[in-house]
Amino acid sequence: MENGVFVGGGGDGYGVKQWLRLDYANRHGLIAGATGTGKTVTLQILAEGFAAQGVPVFLSDVKGDLSGLAKPGSADFKLHQPFTDRAQTIGFDDYTYRGFPVTFWDLFGKQGHPVRTTVAEMGPLLISRLLELSEAQEGILNIAFRVADEEGLPLLDLKDLQSMLVWLGENRDSVSLRYGNIAVQSVGAIQRRLLVLENQGAADFFGEPALDLRDLMRTDADGLGQINILAADTLMGAPRLYATFLLWLLSELFEELPEVGDPDKPGLVFFFDEAHLLFDDAPKALVDKVEQVARLIRSKGVGVYFVTQNPDDIPEDILGQLGNRVQHALRAFTARDRKALRMAAETYRENPEIDTETAIREVGVGEAVTSLLEHKGIPGVVERTLIRPPSSQLGPISPAERGGIIGASDLGAKYRATLDRESAYEILSRRTKQAADAAAKAEADTDDLDAAMRDYTAGRRYTGTRVGRSTANPARAPRKTESFGGAIAEVVMKELKGTTGRRIVRGILGGLFKGR
Repeated sequence: MENGVFVGGGGDGYGVKQWLRLDYANRHGLIAGATGTGKTVTLQILAEGFAAQGVPVFLSDVKGDLSGLAKPGSADFKLHQPFTDRAQTIGFDDYTYRGFPVTFWDLFGKQGHPVRTTVAEMGPLLISRLLELSEAQEGILNIAFRVADEEGLPLLDLKDLQSMLVWLGENRDSVSLRYGNIAVQSVGAIQRRLLVLENQGAADFFGEPALDLRDLMRTDADGLGQINILAADTLMGAPRLYATFLLWLLSELFEELPEVGDPDKPGLVFFFDEAHLLFDDAPKALVDKVEQVARLIRSKGVGVYFVTQNPDDIPEDILGQLGNRVQHALRAFTARDRKALRMAAETYRENPEIDTETAIREVGVGEAVTSLLEHKGIPGVVERTLIRPPSSQLGPISPAERGGIIGASDLGAKYRATLDRESAYEILSRRTKQAADAAAKAEADTDDLDAAMRDYTAGRRYTGTRVGRSTANPARAPRKTESFGGAIAEVVMKELKGTTGRRIVRGILGGLFKGR
């Protein structure tokens, strides 16, 4: 089949070839099965098939095994003869060993090119999920993002967000009047969560230069699709960071890529290993967002394939969007396991030749029960399929080989150095310094005043001698020292000038004139 990915052989004697059609590869898919049943090999051969058809791939390497995609398999490998026999059984006539173009990525920048994004691009919803915030704390985080946008404070890295939260706590009275109550305790709780995240190494994830999605969707000179491998063995120590990053990447693809409808082949295929981590304890708003992305990103030309142990790990609304399915063995040791097995079997289109539930329980390592979309997107009947052998090396390459591939990549110069341009941290630090300098200058100016001026300025004493305006009455000359008799005479004269004095004078004069 020219326009498809060869998965393996099904039917009697495994002679019926099973193809995953490229024109329906963006209808998403599921790879499920218990531990040790061959999910990783299935992921590897699908990545090879897509890359061979010129389709870029992004996958996470949880166990460190998938780096072997960069190197051809070898005839010296212990499974060379079993692989050759299997290829003959399923009619894989042109089976050869070959490597594929691989780019290594790492959130911590140790096993691949650094992967970064900004705090603003991640957004408050995903960061709240990442920090496991309560509803009240998430509300404060939303306020921080809103105020930062209004104040022109770019949120690029963790120290920007930390500085913004400090500013919010210091100005909570004025901000609360507009956006609602901001509790200092909640701000402190968010800061503590950010500190834990920083200690887990997430400080390297937030920053610039941010990941350019076009660097994930490249082909090489021979037209092979690039396989992007995210080193996730260390990242699994912070499962919430792992799940949040992959969800952010899906969201960015959904928002940035143009609508293409139903293309002949996808522009990118995305494998989400350990998919249950995305939904464990996830709030409904987040699950709804994943469902929306899974439903709509198909029209952007992106296929999403969830890899997990049990289909029951995926919410029903999302599981219903997954048209291409490869189901490895499920173990039924408990009543819950048997129920999950029965429910998984019921989701497949029945094949009268086999019992689906029995087949899922009995398929061996390297086998799977498959149902792949056919013409017009109709689910194919379930088939017991022998998965084709990989063409690339099974197992990891050496650290030296990985280092050589990373060093030879043209993306190293673009992402190696961290860019720290002016953002919220620098702007708020400058404002704080300016305010501190102004306060220090005011204090220095006050110290230069003499003691009398400081007291006068502080309003503690007023002598009356500093009035500079003119008055109607000229200032009186200071009095000279007088004798006691002179003082008595002055008092008598004041009294005589007053009303009572005038009455006395009139009485005396009246009496004198009457006597005449």
